[in-house]
Amino acid sequence: PAPRYHARDGSIYLANIHDATLLLGSATPALESFYNAKKGKYNFVALNSRYQDLELPKIECIDIRKADLKKQMQAQFSAKLLVEIKETIETGSNAAFYGGYTRICTMPNTDPVIDTPELVTHLINKSKSLPIYIHPIGAVTKGQAGVEISEMGLMKDMGAVAFSDDGLPIQNGLVMRKALEYSTMLGVPIINHAEDSCLRCDGLMNEGNISTRLGLPGNPSIAESTMVYRDLQLAEITGAKLHVPHVSTAASVQHIKEMKSINNNITAEVTPHHLFFIDKDLFNYNTDLKVAPPIRNEISRKALINGIIEGTIDCIATDHAPHTLQDKETTFDLAAFGMIGLESCFGIVKKVLVDDESLSLLNLVKLLTVSPRKIMGFNYDLLKAGV
Repeated sequence: PAPRYHARDGSIYLANIHDATLLLGSATPALESFYNAKKGKYNFVALNSRYQDLELPKIECIDIRKADLKKQMQAQFSAKLLVEIKETIETGSNAAFYGGYTRICTMPNTDPVIDTPELVTHLINKSKSLPIYIHPIGAVTKGQAGVEISEMGLMKDMGAVAFSDDGLPIQNGLVMRKALEYSTMLGVPIINHAEDSCLRCDGLMNEGNISTRLGLPGNPSIAESTMVYRDLQLAEITGAKLHVPHVSTAASVQHIKEMKSINNNITAEVTPHHLFFIDKDLFNYNTDLKVAPPIRNEISRKALINGIIEGTIDCIATDHAPHTLQDKETTFDLAAFGMIGLESCFGIVKKVLVDDESLSLLNLVKLLTVSPRKIMGFNYDLLKAGV
């Protein structure tokens, strides 16, 4: 749904932006917006000196309770453009290109959610002029609501390479089972953000001594590992391909290792930030390290590294999640979850795995290229002409 902004008088406003192309283009300006309830309008502040002379668009605020349908439609569209201040398909592909990527798989948590074949087609067509290849991952459920299975078959026909509700875990085990069963007819993996929302509760960082000392509510490692275990069991009984994203706990690595010994349809990934940081790095309340799943302790970090070396974890993925300065430069409880990673990925994982752990550079390249291509069903012969 489009973001809504609440004024002090309780009215709900959505920004209606005219000449909005000024906000987009090939490189989205770093802009911070805030609602001035007293003046009844939005103010935009350029945070990068490069854009100080940018002619900002006119802003109009409307009360959607009183607006006609046409105004509401304009407001919904304009609110989507506000979301795009974080990142557009153009700026995201540029970040990937400068990070050394030639292909990326995009998650469906866009506005609107990629949950129909038409939107898959639109994304593919829109990406044709970009410097890299874009492969859409469709939503498992309609609107990522976790209730009704989306048109997976039709999305697959239009080019979707996998299905996921991204940062919204599929809490309902029956829905997850049906999604896995349906995916067996399509031959594509299901990717579930494994996290029990009830156990996570309001957790902001890894639960442990550090969260207690900082006075922040903790997210226990069992919130992830229990759902990883559930998904692995469901994958076994359905015979489906399951890809476990951004593994962060030692218990999850162990569950995956045990299941992979009897099931060849299981794959897993880890992020650069979970390989590099530990929860002690949050001592200064660094909101850049507020991610989901959270940065864990040294025991889990070592387990993730060993999981890569032993082959339990198949590949490295960035879990790239850009935010505005407004979303991050605030108090820890209000800061958004997520961090960028496309441009910094290789340098981080090379230091952790090659320089510190003596993994061969060839194996590192495999973790970033051949293995993810194999998981997504791409031709993974990188030396073949035309690939």
